[in-house]
Amino acid sequence: MTTKKKAIMGIKIGMTQIFDENDKAVPVSIIEAGPCTVLQKKKVESDGYESIQVGFYNLKEKLANKPARGHFKKANVKPLRYIKEFRIDNVDEYDVGQEITADIFAAGDLVDVIGTSKGKGFAGGVKRHNFARGSMGHGSKYHRRPGSLGAKGPARVFKGRKLPGRLGGERVTVQGLKVVKVYPDRNLILIKGSIPGPKRGFVIIKNSVKEK
Repeated sequence: MTTKKKAIMGIKIGMTQIFDENDKAVPVSIIEAGPCTVLQKKKVESDGYESIQVGFYNLKEKLANKPARGHFKKANVKPLRYIKEFRIDNVDEYDVGQEITADIFAAGDLVDVIGTSKGKGFAGGVKRHNFARGSMGHGSKYHRRPGSLGAKGPARVFKGRKLPGRLGGERVTVQGLKVVKVYPDRNLILIKGSIPGPKRGFVIIKNSVKEK
């Protein structure tokens, strides 16, 4: 059985817990999902592939440049902050100007959530790559340093070597999360577990690639 591809953009509100029918506490992430507006449809005949371009989150008109304002005017919608393109199979089911709301998902659906992880600045190898530390005895003189960097012959550090550096602030996808509850009237989706990013962080929700 093939599942129609679905996607929506949202803002991470935070985390809380709710109780299921067995009075068991379930940790959930709260996402303000949509409404998103279809700005453009792309088809094989004109663009070589099928997708819909979608906008989300109102933007002051003065903050949109002239080409963007013209694009929004053509779709007869107000300026939007986030614009993404979703490859879907059922392009003909959408019209320009149509809104995509949280009710495209339902409780029990499996989804993949894409977001930007929290930036943590410069971090050492122990924190960044989960390296083991050395002995913490006073005579050790080797506690959390990177250690030897490789072979003596080449006299250089090979590309891809795990070293201290910038941690976080990267695009992260968490797969196979379960939708616990949907509140279409409030544009809220509750997803079990944690998702990438800080509060008010931008996320994309898609039906899971691992969904059977």
